[in-house]
Amino acid sequence: MPVLGKLLKKGLQLRQSVEQHFATPFDLQKEQLRHLLITARQTDFGKHYQFSKILDAFRSNDTDAFYGAFKEQVPVHDYNKIYHEWWYRLRNGEANICWPGKVNYFALSSGTSEAASKHIPITGDMLKSVQRVGVRQILSLCQYDLPASLFEKGILMLGGSTNLVKGDFYFEGDLSGITTRNVPYWFHSFYKPGRKIAREKDWDRKLDEITKQAHKWDIGVIVGVPAWLQLLLEKIVRHYQLNTIHDLWPNLTIFAHGGVAMMPYFKSFERLCATPLTYIETYLASEGFIAFQDLPHTKAMQLVLNSGIFMEFVPFNEQNFTASGELQPNPEICMVHDVEEGKDYALLLSSCAGAWRYLIGDVIRFTDKEAGRIIITGRTKHFLSLCGEHLSVDNMNQGVTLLANELGLEINEYTVAGKSDDGQFGHQWYIGTDTTLSPEMIRDKLDAHLQALNDDYRTERAHALQEIEVVLLPVQAFYQWMQLQGKVGGQHKVPRVMKGKSLESWEAFLASSFNSK
Repeated sequence: MPVLGKLLKKGLQLRQSVEQHFATPFDLQKEQLRHLLITARQTDFGKHYQFSKILDAFRSNDTDAFYGAFKEQVPVHDYNKIYHEWWYRLRNGEANICWPGKVNYFALSSGTSEAASKHIPITGDMLKSVQRVGVRQILSLCQYDLPASLFEKGILMLGGSTNLVKGDFYFEGDLSGITTRNVPYWFHSFYKPGRKIAREKDWDRKLDEITKQAHKWDIGVIVGVPAWLQLLLEKIVRHYQLNTIHDLWPNLTIFAHGGVAMMPYFKSFERLCATPLTYIETYLASEGFIAFQDLPHTKAMQLVLNSGIFMEFVPFNEQNFTASGELQPNPEICMVHDVEEGKDYALLLSSCAGAWRYLIGDVIRFTDKEAGRIIITGRTKHFLSLCGEHLSVDNMNQGVTLLANELGLEINEYTVAGKSDDGQFGHQWYIGTDTTLSPEMIRDKLDAHLQALNDDYRTERAHALQEIEVVLLPVQAFYQWMQLQGKVGGQHKVPRVMKGKSLESWEAFLASSFNSK
């Protein structure tokens, strides 16, 4: 029905033009905070921290008075603080704790480094927010040069199981499973793999069922974490003995990805596709839908500043964070209008899910302050700075990508661990490749790329950072370890920096399975 596609696309263009009438980022965020405080002022949290007193400051002639009052009244929270003081009561079925009403869903999240699962509350208002932003992302597709017929094709969303675990007072599971379980009715005709397969908890069985049904679908858009979608497409190509996935899905055009940087996976997807895909990055965290890529020919994403989330920004430097990524006392914190382009910031969120000044652990960088466009550069605990080298995940991704391009390799997975011994510091790299190569050659080339990308790293390589080692592993080793952790599929991803219990588990796995040091 090409006419329907054209009508849909014209409708998107009209709606998109209307949505250009935004206020400034400051005004949008000021209104968001006011709305959040009004809504939550009668909750236990709102009464304890005197939200009504903060709201009085919105009447002040001083345009920044409201934010000063908010910072003065409400402390910064990490997960342990807000959970043990407030969120644990939500899991006991109590209502009106941090947000009006009861919480029926909790997203299980461990980031990529911590062993114990975090329980992130997902309220009805947050689900509505995620849906609204999802529609806005669809509306933004009119900025891309896409065929009208694409809007009639299937959308394959490879997420966690919608068969959630039932607790005494709530359901819990992967965020993608929670949001998919609550998709609006009008979306069901487009959504694949469908409700039955989406409920499947066994990851291998889910991939098998999707593969068996794949020939029945006309997929135009795929959505998910790159690693798992790559494995699925490879499985489908093998099963049907195809040259590329486009032999089965000729209309596949868009890959909406998130959760991990796409750079290391480009070569693999180029191999799997006959024609290049349009890659669109999304920033959907367990704490909310934070940003999405709304324009072609740019890697930056548009912050969502008017959909139930108030954002604050902590400069990611040694004055505000310890070497292990913990927040220092009395950190410098600012609103969106006071950020600087090109600098890294850790993100604090206050939201319609009952998060308040919550440090989510992500680090972002503004590329366009006025438009509110950002890139994700890493996580507060996923960087290496043993002796001042300040090596970020963004640096690592770029270095690995340059290495892969130089050698014509596919390097989809890697992880790095910091080592220290008697004042000597080093980095231990584990790189996934199924090609037989010299680890020493890989080390030297990767080290050269990282020195070119990062001045601090180059300086420390001449001084304290003496040992750089590389271990080459089969790519499957990373996914086998993830499976042992119970973290396959959904929004799970291989951590780019290994620390603590995850590192101990990783090293034990390698020692038993690959005789690796």
